[in-house]
Amino acid sequence: MIFIVTFLMGVIAGLRAMTPLAAASWAAYLGWVSVAGTPLEFMGNQWAPWIFTLLAIGELITDQLPQTPSRKVPVQFGARLVSGALAGATLAIGVGALIPGIVLGIVGAVVGTYGGASVRAKLAARFGKDLPAALIEDAVAVLGALALIHFV
Repeated sequence: MIFIVTFLMGVIAGLRAMTPLAAASWAAYLGWVSVAGTPLEFMGNQWAPWIFTLLAIGELITDQLPQTPSRKVPVQFGARLVSGALAGATLAIGVGALIPGIVLGIVGAVVGTYGGASVRAKLAARFGKDLPAALIEDAVAVLGALALIHFV
């Protein structure tokens, strides 16, 4: 199950880079995943979930701006890969699956980045504007991340 969760959390990183980090850090902070005594212990400290949540909210806002660059440009794409890797690692380290968590988080981020861009473009074309498609993508990312942390 952890392999499916880390892959899907990576997919969410492809949609919104900060959302999986917020979800994973809340899971660590609440003790739902064990990061104590690991290099990822910082994900469960008292400040991490709040910081990642603020960054996720900021990303949800800035994504709606017309000057926001494509998720497929190198910096944005790289951020999604790192986010998928870190979220996957955080969720998997407690069960001894650090490397698979990292790899599946990255693979999921690639799938989510390109798949999310394609689906959003199709939805935007259908709606005749991008905002409804962006809001649907926001909802999928946030609700998906919240649902996934309950399976770890």
